[in-house]
Amino acid sequence: MHRLEIDNPRWVDFVFASEVATPFHHPAWATLLGDCYRYSAFALALDDAAGRIAAGLPVLDVTNRLTGKRWVSLPYTDACPPLIGSRGSMEELVAGLEEERRRGGIPQLECRAELAGSPVRPRTEAVIHTLPTGPDLEQMERGLKRSVRQHIAKGRRSGVTVRRAETLEELADTFYALHVRTRKRQGVPVQPRGYFVRLWQRILEPGLGFCLLAESGDRPIAGAVFLAWKNTVVYKYSASDHRYLGLRPNYVLLWEAICWSGANGYETLDFGRTDLDHSGLRHFKSSWGAREESLVYSTLGEASGGGQGLSSRGAPLLSPVIRHSPPGVCRAIGELLYRYAA
Repeated sequence: MHRLEIDNPRWVDFVFASEVATPFHHPAWATLLGDCYRYSAFALALDDAAGRIAAGLPVLDVTNRLTGKRWVSLPYTDACPPLIGSRGSMEELVAGLEEERRRGGIPQLECRAELAGSPVRPRTEAVIHTLPTGPDLEQMERGLKRSVRQHIAKGRRSGVTVRRAETLEELADTFYALHVRTRKRQGVPVQPRGYFVRLWQRILEPGLGFCLLAESGDRPIAGAVFLAWKNTVVYKYSASDHRYLGLRPNYVLLWEAICWSGANGYETLDFGRTDLDHSGLRHFKSSWGAREESLVYSTLGEASGGGQGLSSRGAPLLSPVIRHSPPGVCRAIGELLYRYAA
């Protein structure tokens, strides 16, 4: 087991050759997170006897004064299973990770996936929904619940249109304004605006994702950000103006993304993580025909507190403040504290 720079050609070649890699494994994603939140990004790679990478995973060192020493693969990420080639094994990888953690003096290494082995502490963190996609739109539409088809039809009758964001400003200003409004309503901090600037520069502009905007007339009323690479499209962020939810813009927008994914050769749409107690969101995702599976996270070293950094500890205190304050407060809290949610 050894540590490589996240853009090391050996690691990049290994990731690009993997048949199960997702957008979260692309080196650009870890680089984006590291740059935005001032953390070091690297890969832990296990070599075989011939010196070729056999297994590994991307990691961020999220050590800070507030939450202590930790490695995470990867923070701000729903799921990031290790990549294991034909010459590697889960058991050897876990043994190598544990040895590297001890050698680095890191009390805790968390993987946003299920690992196997005696030193591993797994926990069911949430659920994740995935939907097979393909070019046969009639077959895709048959998999939708009747209510979903009705909502899509209503949105279209209401004149909702969907277009792709083409500029940095449409992501970092137009979408971000909707995102702040949504996060304020939910009572959770919003990512710094600079994060979305980097998201455009490192992910969307190079073709590793896209942003869709739903409009009523000339007014943006909903938006979503998707990551897209290899065989998978990830539904990463969703935002809307609650005054226009009756027009069902999110349904029209998501159906557009599903159609695009199938038409462009992607095999899976990943709806992302949903907390276990969020029954309404779980029902929404399942109604599109998506399959629900348990999302298991694993920890090596000290027992995990059961959350992502500061987020689980501070959320109950911050929520009422954010909900009852101007949008600028939600943004300010995010600028100050989002780094510690890793």
